[in-house]
Amino acid sequence: MTASYQQAKFLTSAPDAALAPPDEGAEVAFAGRSNAGKSSALNAITGQHSLARTSKTPGRTRHINFFTLDGQRRLVDLPGYGFAKVPLAMKQKWQRSLSHYLETRRSLRGLVLLMDCRHPLTDYDRQMLRWSADAGLPVHVLLTKADKLKRGPAANTLLAVGKQLPELHPDASVQLFSALRKTGVDEARRVLDRWLNMTRVG
Repeated sequence: MTASYQQAKFLTSAPDAALAPPDEGAEVAFAGRSNAGKSSALNAITGQHSLARTSKTPGRTRHINFFTLDGQRRLVDLPGYGFAKVPLAMKQKWQRSLSHYLETRRSLRGLVLLMDCRHPLTDYDRQMLRWSADAGLPVHVLLTKADKLKRGPAANTLLAVGKQLPELHPDASVQLFSALRKTGVDEARRVLDRWLNMTRVG
């Protein structure tokens, strides 16, 4: 079935997994530490400037946001984990909602895990990788904001993360990514194509 990332449209925003769209078809979720660049990555991959709202304030994404590609395929922007500047009770609510979604969503085909390339593999990132491995969920890591590093240090970071991934998750891959310079966009799309069983028309 053909589809286009450029045709992605906002579907709904759910404060809890129980209010998510029907659990059918296939979807890929984007997860990562607050301010890791999830919204910017979604915008770059779909070729849209404002599909997902971006903010320099960590914790802006407070709900699970669903974007539809066609009737059966979706991209999902999950609340950031880590240091969101919100009350503890709200942060705990987000984490419960995130956990429930990841543990119960049958249509979830893979997880795109975003890490700032200057600060990869935080404790939260490692926990997410281990959980995904236990759940048998494939993970593709985007080392975001690669434009912040020169080519040599960026390549060294990619190599270092690649060496550590197998012990955390046997079915995880990794790449450099920059939403600003569109670095790695095509590579990320190819992973999504495979997970969503999608033939693209753009």
